[in-house]
Order: sequence, then structure tokens, then C-alpha cells
Amino acid sequence: MDRWHWLRRILSLDPERDHQEIYRISAGFEFPWDYQRALEFALYKTYCVPSISALLVATGEFEHRPQKRYDDTALLMAELAEHGYDSPRGKESLRVVNRMHGQYRISNEDMLYVLSTFIYEPIGWLHRYGWRRLTEHERLAAFHFYREVGRRMGIQDIPSGYAEFRRWARDFERDTFRFTEDNRRIGIYTLDLMCSWYPAPLRPAVRRAVTALLEPRMITAFGFTPEPARVTALARAGLRARSEFVRLLPPRRASRMANEPRNPSYPGYPTGYTPADLGAGGPPQGIDPAWLRESRSVERESRSVERESR
Repeated sequence: MDRWHWLRRILSLDPERDHQEIYRISAGFEFPWDYQRALEFALYKTYCVPSISALLVATGEFEHRPQKRYDDTALLMAELAEHGYDSPRGKESLRVVNRMHGQYRISNEDMLYVLSTFIYEPIGWLHRYGWRRLTEHERLAAFHFYREVGRRMGIQDIPSGYAEFRRWARDFERDTFRFTEDNRRIGIYTLDLMCSWYPAPLRPAVRRAVTALLEPRMITAFGFTPEPARVTALARAGLRARSEFVRLLPPRRASRMANEPRNPSYPGYPTGYTPADLGAGGPPQGIDPAWLRESRSVERESRSVERESR
């Protein structure tokens, strides 16, 4: 196996028909670290939408269990990518995702926007910091993969084209991103979580580096203070230097997806765990009922989504 083994395999496949295999190779073998970082920033970006951050504040998940919520989301998405959305573990992961989301009143537009970030944020990240840029095969495969995931989540009106969906997401950001105190609270909780992954002496530098990598409209929506240009340049240079080093490494022989033995919330994952073990419980006591959906409508919609995905 030479450095371009997986790329040749990707280019031999069809980006629509074989999108699951292409996405698994790209995210699990070629760019596992980059996809993990990019999806962290993708989720971070969704907290700039006031309706999303307000719900997270209402549930208290980010205030009381930020690491577990992060691990649940990351592992459920990794299960889908590693095993496929129609595999037994994939279907189980989707049931967990749908159960968690189905408890709350979440607009279709918010769900659609979150879905879009899983496609386009990693593509943008790898364009800037990857050891190589994604091919058109990989970009289109990511689009088709998450479009099918979204359909199985019951998300409506998913654009049928790659460029069309990207334009929709950009318009949504332009129309919805604005500062709120809820955005700021969730932004700080998330930033604290990211810093906690590193030794204490490094955390101030990590905080500045993460902030430096945020887009200007995200800085505004969170109410953060922008970092000086030199800090931004240094953070980006560090990521590019890493990519130059990674380019020299041999190809990975084992997928990193859904294989997190040092996971803080689920030690040894996936050994001894199934997707059903992941995810938040029911809504917290005392939550405003306006955030909740009727249990009967949730059950009906869950059965409908199950039927449509078969």
C-alpha cells in the first residue's frame, strides 16, 4: 500500500451509488483527525442559531453533561459512517437520534441546517488544512451520504443538489446568525469543554487558538472578542504544518471511525457497547412544556420514518 492507495480506490467508485464506502474511506482512513475536528466546529457553528442554543439551554445538557452530549453525538454519527445507515448498528443509531430529537419541538429548518454543516464544514476544513484536498467524488459522496441520513431522520425538503444545498445553508446563516445570551452561554460551555481535553497549562493557548479559527459571524453571534490577526495566522500555520507531516505518513490500514477506546463517557468503546447505550434520557424536570412535543405524535412520526427508510 502506497500513500495514494485509498485515493485510487475512491476514484474507482461512483460517488452516488457508492457514497457510503467513499465516505467511510475518506473519514475513517484518509482524514480521521480532520473529520473529527471539523465536525466539532460544525456542531459549534450550529450554536450560533438562537433557536438551537435556546433549546440546549432549556435542556441543561451542555451545562451539566457537555462531555457526554459531545460523545453521544460523535459516536452516533461515527456508527452511521462506519457500519452504514441501513446496517443493524446504523439503524439502531438512527433510532436513538430520532428518539432524542423527537421529544422536542425542533423546526425542520433547524434540523436541515445541522445536517448541512455535517457536509460542508469538513469539506471547507480539508480545503484549508487537509494533507490533500477532497476530490469531487468525496464531496459528492458526503452530500449523498447525509442526504440519505437526513431522509431517515424524517427531515423534509432536503435540496436535491450539492450546490443548491450549500447555497441554502449560506442563506440560512445570513438570515439567522445573530447574538443572543443563549448563544454566548452554549458557546462558552463548548469552549470550556474543548479546553478540558488538554493539560491545564495548555488550556489558555487552546482557547485562543479555537477562537482564532472561528468565522467572524460566529464571533459576533457568540459575543466573543476576536483574536489578533497574528494569533489567527499562527493557529492556521500550525494546522498546515501538521498536514505537511501527515502527507509523509503511510496509508492507514484500520478505520478510526467508531473506535474510541479512550472515550471519556464510554471507556473502551465500542467493546461492550451498542448504539442503544448512547444518547440523552428524557426531558429534564421543570422544562418549559412549550419545548416538548406530544408523545403520540412522536410515536406516529417515528413509525413513519421507520417505514420510509425500509
